[in-house]
Amino acid sequence: MKLSAKDTVCYNIKFAWHAISRMYNEKASEYNGTSSVGFVLLNIDSEKGTPSTQIGPKLGMETTSLSRMLKTLEEKNLIYRVPQENDKRVVKIFLTEEGKKKKSIAKKVVKDFNMKIYEKVAPEKMKVFFEVIDEIIKTVEEEELKEQK
Repeated sequence: MKLSAKDTVCYNIKFAWHAISRMYNEKASEYNGTSSVGFVLLNIDSEKGTPSTQIGPKLGMETTSLSRMLKTLEEKNLIYRVPQENDKRVVKIFLTEEGKKKKSIAKKVVKDFNMKIYEKVAPEKMKVFFEVIDEIIKTVEEEELKEQK
């Protein structure tokens, strides 16, 4: 079976993600932000804080990229860091009041977009979509395990 680029899973996932990312970046620019900033803020617990080591893996960010992002967020007064008392190597990230406002905006943008999708796509199709995505993720994880051996 010969596949064109547009027939591949990778092409379609990447194309869809780039379209979504452009849309989120356009919305974020209205608030002097980026989609990356929004996703980081969405992954910080507003009340308990979040260990910095948990943010990167959730977003697929490398340590150096996350460090730069956190520094930028701190400079923009959206987050602050608190070292653990019993282990100064562990640092929790908390949102400032401004960070909470920006997180609220990001949450609304993501929720509104998802509601539009759910309004356009029948529930049974969404169920199949998530089943397929789960299979893709499992396949990727299996391939990664093979590579580690």
